[in-house]
Amino acid sequence: MSSPRLKSLEESITRLGFYPKLTTDAVIDGLIGQDPQSHLVHLETHFEHGTIHRHITVLALTQHYLLVVHLDDHEHHQPDETATHLSVESFSIEHLKSVSANYVYLNSSEYQSGTIPSEVSIDIAWTGAQRLDLQPADCPDPQCQTNHGYTGLAVCEDISLRISSTADGEESVRQACNFVQALRKAQREAGR
Repeated sequence: MSSPRLKSLEESITRLGFYPKLTTDAVIDGLIGQDPQSHLVHLETHFEHGTIHRHITVLALTQHYLLVVHLDDHEHHQPDETATHLSVESFSIEHLKSVSANYVYLNSSEYQSGTIPSEVSIDIAWTGAQRLDLQPADCPDPQCQTNHGYTGLAVCEDISLRISSTADGEESVRQACNFVQALRKAQREAGR
């Protein structure tokens, strides 16, 4: 029998309509009988050279670990075929290195306690993997011909999601904020 939390997670997956049976089965297999304490389901669509690419990310927090399920669709060898790449990863909350959330509020002068942001970006790191964003270093002198090397950022992130009320709806932003709070609480409790 499914718990109310698992049913809520399944409904979130089904509502987005992106391979819901495959996604749900992958999540249930990954949960290995654990009840999700909190979850976040996010669907993104990209347009590239006239082709539509979609991917879904499911984050499910249990009492002891975080489950990350990610599905991408890609063109296959035949023009009318697609292939779905599925990854399932789980790790103990103790291995969680950082949880970062960036919030965007519109009309900040009208802010009231409890106002939901218009956008939230979430970065979660657990393996210490780094993404390097490099670009040539600028020089303030427009006549300068010297090579000033490179500048950039080394960002530690394993997963990055952006949820906005415009694209995903206010309820999705609310769920993302709630998930971040649940993840931070689990991280704090694991650190005791």
